[in-house]
Amino acid sequence: MNEFDITKFSDDEVISLYPKILKELKNRNIIRTNNLVGDLGEYWCIKKYNEISGLPKLQDAPKSTKNIDAISVNGERYAIKSTSGSGTGVFASIPTDDDTKIFFEYLILVIFDKDYTLKEIFELNWEQFLKFRRMKPPENKWNIPITKNLKFDAKKIF
Repeated sequence: MNEFDITKFSDDEVISLYPKILKELKNRNIIRTNNLVGDLGEYWCIKKYNEISGLPKLQDAPKSTKNIDAISVNGERYAIKSTSGSGTGVFASIPTDDDTKIFFEYLILVIFDKDYTLKEIFELNWEQFLKFRRMKPPENKWNIPITKNLKFDAKKIF
C-alpha cells in the first residue's frame, strides 16, 4: 500500500475520506451499515467463529432482526456487542423487567483497542448475560461493563 501523509490533507479532504471508506467497506462486505464499530465487531466475530476449529459456524442474522446479529448453523442465536471502551452500548430492545424470556443463547463481546484493532473476543451464555448486565443511566437500558470478573467467567474466543 502506498503511504500517504494524512496530515497534509485539508479539513475537507479528510472529512471526505470517511464516506469513501464506509462505501469501500460495504463493497467488501465488511460492514452492512454506517455503524462502523458495531459492524466491524460482527465481521470479526463471524470471521473468527468460522475460522477457529471447534466453534460453531456463524452467519449474519437477517437485516432488522431484533436482539441478535448472527445465527449458528445449529440455529443458536448470537447477540454481538463491540467496544473499544470499558463497556458495551445498550441493549435497546431487551426489556428491563422481563427475565423469563431468553432473547439469545449467546452474547459475544468483541473488544477493540483505540485504533479499532481486534484485541479480544469473549462469549457469554444467557445466564452470564443476566449476571453481568447493569442498568445504564440515563437510557435506563441494560449494558455490559467489561470487568476482570467478566473476562474470568466468560469463554475467551480470541
